[in-house]
Amino acid sequence: MTRPLANLAADPAATRGRLYHEEGGDLRGPRDAFQRDRDRIIHSISFRRLRHKTQVFMAPDGDHFRVRLTHSLEVAQIARTIARALGLNEDLTEALALAHDIGHPPFGHAGEAALQAALAMQGGFDHNGNTLRALMWIDSPYPRWPGLNLGWETLEGLAKHNGPVSAPGWALAEANATFPLAIEHWPSLEAQVAAIADDIAYDNHDIDDGLRAGLLTLDQLLAVPMVANGWGRVTARFPGIAPERLIGELIRSQIGAMVNDLIATTTATAHTLALANADDVRAAGRCVAVFSPEMAEAERELKRFMYANLYHHPRQLAAAEAAEGIVAGLFAAYRADPSLMAAGWAERLPPDEPRRSRHIADFIAGMTDRYAISRYREVVGPIDLPDGF
Repeated sequence: MTRPLANLAADPAATRGRLYHEEGGDLRGPRDAFQRDRDRIIHSISFRRLRHKTQVFMAPDGDHFRVRLTHSLEVAQIARTIARALGLNEDLTEALALAHDIGHPPFGHAGEAALQAALAMQGGFDHNGNTLRALMWIDSPYPRWPGLNLGWETLEGLAKHNGPVSAPGWALAEANATFPLAIEHWPSLEAQVAAIADDIAYDNHDIDDGLRAGLLTLDQLLAVPMVANGWGRVTARFPGIAPERLIGELIRSQIGAMVNDLIATTTATAHTLALANADDVRAAGRCVAVFSPEMAEAERELKRFMYANLYHHPRQLAAAEAAEGIVAGLFAAYRADPSLMAAGWAERLPPDEPRRSRHIADFIAGMTDRYAISRYREVVGPIDLPDGF
């Protein structure tokens, strides 16, 4: 396989290092810096908790629905495929894909909205900044430093996975002040690939989950031109097959089309910009890992459909309202009586604001959906959960 953009790949031998110096790395196997970061993420408590955090459906009873963990694994698979085709560093790409959602609180965006409101006077809450906060300070399995002590390239990619940041929230600003991540520039091409792989994954897998849940129908989906075109190709290849047997093939074919378009367009864009190395990617002044204009518009149209018909479905909105009530209720209870928090958290409570409220939010943000529900019932009271939980 050709490696058209290998000169733009991040080089683990040229890493900008870690915040805390480490010795004796050779005692833990023959891994380079990016491999170590990927493995630290996989072995972290924060990563394990993703198995009980919302992707689309909150605390799903069905075993076949996606959660944050399975979504992150699917993003990593797509991202690594793209990185390999482009000749980029697969280990860094995978690390970024696996860690990109670690900062999400319970109940996904509904939980984030509740924490944002609870911290309105203390700087707000942002799941991306919280990812850095969790990995740099909160999740601390090592005896000599806080956090996972991830490398600069990994933290940079997580900080800027959606591009340069001109007005960082307090959590990202603290991370950047502690370990400057050049947040005003574009990140590595590996980070850009991981970010767009996230879009490819949820654009398509949320269709699968929406159909499985009965919130979407195939007839609805066929109103989206990209889906209709893909369905036409699938049914032509498999005539006489029952429609329900072809949904998986539709999803796979759409992912393949988006991946192929991205690889071709990214390669052409890099050559047009005459990028020579990884630093040129950061200084390019624009995103390099992109869809063609036609695919970009088709993907935007699909997103508009999904927001209107799935993410804002009445059943989903009712579940989100209940989830926000759980998170808001927990914050109010812990704010009134911090001793109700788990062992160690109350003892470490800062005496002053805004650190006090942010500490309470740290505790809540690390919860899984089911733990948040059980803690709410314990410290606040009974709650009736609507369909969708």
